[in-house]
Amino acid sequence: PRSQATTLVPQGPSMDASKKVDLKIIIIGALGVGKTSLLHQYVHKTFYEDYRTTLGASILTKVLAVDNTPLKLQIWDTGGQERFRSMVSTFYKGSDGCMLAFDVTDRESFESLDNWRDDFLEKVIPREQDFPMVVLGNKIDICDRQVPKEMASAWCKEKDIPYFEVSAKNNINVAEAFETLAKQALTTYKGIFESYLTDSIKLTPNDKPKKRCC
Repeated sequence: PRSQATTLVPQGPSMDASKKVDLKIIIIGALGVGKTSLLHQYVHKTFYEDYRTTLGASILTKVLAVDNTPLKLQIWDTGGQERFRSMVSTFYKGSDGCMLAFDVTDRESFESLDNWRDDFLEKVIPREQDFPMVVLGNKIDICDRQVPKEMASAWCKEKDIPYFEVSAKNNINVAEAFETLAKQALTTYKGIFESYLTDSIKLTPNDKPKKRCC
C-alpha cells in the first residue's frame, strides 16, 4: 500500500545556481512619465523620444546575475491612463517586484504615487508592507522641475522605499534602479522559498496526535 505521507514541493524554480530564477517586475505610474522609455533604456540601451501610449501592458525580458544567481526578469510595462486602471491592475498578480515611476517635471504624477502604490498593494497577494518596490523620478535631464528631490526623498523615506533620480534619455541611474529592485525581489523570493522548505519539514508525520478529551 502507498504511504499516506505527502511531501510538499515548493512552487517555482529551485535555488540551484545553475538554474535561472524567473521574476516578474511591473512598472506602474501616471500617463507620460516615461515608463516605456525607462524599460527600453534598461533592456535595449536605446532611447526613443516618441512613444505611442501603452494600452494594457507589454513585456520585455532581461537576463542578469544578482549575488551569483542568474535571473530572468520579465518586466511588464503598463499603461498609465486612468480609464485603463482596472485593466492594468489585473496584471499585478504574481509580481515579485514593483517599480513606481513619476515625472519630476509633473507635480501631479508625483502626487498620484500614493494611489498607484495603494492600488497595487491591495491587488497583490496579501503580504507585508515591505513588498519589493522602488520609486523612480524620471526626466531629471529637463530643467523645468516641479518636484524637488527632497520632497520625493521624504515621501520614499516615510514608506521605506528606495528612491532613484533617473533619466531615461541620458541613461542616468536606470540600471541601478532596476538592479536594486531585482536584488530586493530575489531576497524576498529566497525567503518565501525557504519558508516552503521549512513548512514541508514541519509536516513530517513524526508527532503523535494529541489525545482528545471526550
